[in-house]
Amino acid sequence: MTELLMCLILFLPLLSAVLITLVLKRAAGTCGKLAIAAAVASFGFGVLVFAFESQWHGGVLLSVPWIELPGLSVGFGFLVDHLSVLMLLVVGAVGSAIHIYSYEYMRGDAGFSRYFAGLGLFMFSMYGIVVSGNLIQLFIFWELVGLSSYVLIGFWYERGAAADAAKKALITNRIGDFGFLVGILMLWGLTGTVDYDGIKNALSENPGVLGGLSTLTGLLIFCGAVGKSAQFPLHVWLPDAMEGPTPVSALIHAATMVAAGVYMLCRLSFVFLATPAWPEALSWLSAVTAPLVIAWVGGVTALLAALIATQQDDIKRILAYSTLSQLGYMVMAVGMIAPIAAMYHLTMHAFFKALLFMGAGSVIHAIAREQDIWKMGGLRKRMPLTFLVFLAATLALCGVPPFSGFYSKDEILLVAYGQSPGLFVLGMFVAFLTAFYMFRLIMVVFYGKARSAVVDKAHEGSITMTWPMVFLAVLSVVGGLIGVKHYLGAELAHGSVGESQWYLAVFAPFVHAPFIALIGLAAVVLGYISARTMYLGAASDPFPAGRALLARVLRRKLYVDEVYDRLNAVTQEAAAVFADWFDRWIIAGVCVRGAHGTTELTGRMLRLMQSGSLRAYSFWFGFGLVIVILISKSL
Repeated sequence: MTELLMCLILFLPLLSAVLITLVLKRAAGTCGKLAIAAAVASFGFGVLVFAFESQWHGGVLLSVPWIELPGLSVGFGFLVDHLSVLMLLVVGAVGSAIHIYSYEYMRGDAGFSRYFAGLGLFMFSMYGIVVSGNLIQLFIFWELVGLSSYVLIGFWYERGAAADAAKKALITNRIGDFGFLVGILMLWGLTGTVDYDGIKNALSENPGVLGGLSTLTGLLIFCGAVGKSAQFPLHVWLPDAMEGPTPVSALIHAATMVAAGVYMLCRLSFVFLATPAWPEALSWLSAVTAPLVIAWVGGVTALLAALIATQQDDIKRILAYSTLSQLGYMVMAVGMIAPIAAMYHLTMHAFFKALLFMGAGSVIHAIAREQDIWKMGGLRKRMPLTFLVFLAATLALCGVPPFSGFYSKDEILLVAYGQSPGLFVLGMFVAFLTAFYMFRLIMVVFYGKARSAVVDKAHEGSITMTWPMVFLAVLSVVGGLIGVKHYLGAELAHGSVGESQWYLAVFAPFVHAPFIALIGLAAVVLGYISARTMYLGAASDPFPAGRALLARVLRRKLYVDEVYDRLNAVTQEAAAVFADWFDRWIIAGVCVRGAHGTTELTGRMLRLMQSGSLRAYSFWFGFGLVIVILISKSL
């Protein structure tokens, strides 16, 4: 029964994409309804798998032999456990809501059918990552997610910015994926298997099987997450990916695709347990371990992205940098060997960040596709429902109880408090910045006076846009109390899970760690007061006044793109120029034309010797004979 359900979950979105592309492309309305039906059905079957999980014991189901080579056996199957089932529910719930939302948002677009075909391909690819039971199957679907992301980011390919953003995302991810692939090969070479259970058993039986390559192997695996989850220094593709349709941003670049890297790290958390963890008194070189690097990469990404978000004016780019920052929190938790905290925040973030993008899309849709927040204002009265759900998602993101983000972020900060004071302080500062830039966004967009004529025509969207937002708003409010931490504890807990009951108490953080909860709330309140003081009623951004240099650096995204452009100029482009010169002058000039010219000149000279004169032939014969005699004497 479970095998059939898993097949339907995985292949229904692919079937819809194939039918839309090959059969129903001209019937736009039918294409949208088919894609929605497939997404909702997959989510429903995922709920059934969750409901009947007591009838199975987990593991790989329906494993079909696929690759059989000496030393390598790979099957194709479905891994069903608490972690994969949770992700099935997250991907299905968010994906279904966004499919329904997209039907109205994309109505009238010339590529309406192509859009839903792309969504179907993406859902198939993302489900494939979730249910894979080995690294080879995972990597194939990993690349398919990259392909579908390329298709959807560049959906409006006639716009140069969208096409460039799609290429940037694809190329940047290839850098991380190269390291990921090398890490997979190293795990196979050291453990003799690519199956999750096989690798885990090998590490359990022989903890030193990775030997001196343990840190390197862990970091190479992490490279895949650096690309897919847009961590520093490969974070540059995610903000540009906002050139795609807003529902794509909500689905791929807030809730699911970028979370794939965090999911992969949590799935392979046992690998990082086999690497040296947080040392206490070692030399600086031996102290550089995979978990330590992962945690600080996540922390630095969270900080840099939050700083940049404070000075962005595009509503979608603010949310994009917020996504980078929250992903940094999750990666930081993985580095501290707290996969439950990472998955907890991943789940909650999927709900409220998808809702934020959908709320932004509702605003953009209502004011003629305008995205500059300084051309908005006063939308609270014209779009009350959008304002309420956007506010709920903001409170969840900032970590205000009882909204979902409070519980998941508190869990990460609690782990940081116990392991690394530096990361704890960094996390608290990021919490302050998060409240600052999100309430800045709310003050500018929803309060004050209208700053352009398009705002006067703003109104709520149809029911197909508002009800998906309400659904996600409910999850954003109560999601933190549904027991994700306890549900994952049986498989991911490397130690005590903490809470033993299914439903977490509303005030549990204040009971177990009151200092962490209270200081986190203080950071949020301070961020809110700062944003309200600076931006409520402001006609333009007051921040650059007296801080011109800082504002310019943050607006230019810390000049990371410029550094990459210069680096490419002195490396890749310089190598390309040299290769062009070498091909033009050495290969084509000296080798090809030189060989051609030398042969032609020799032929012409030899042709002159063929005069038909017996006297001339006798002379050349004698001349050659003399040369031979001279050479023989010299030898």
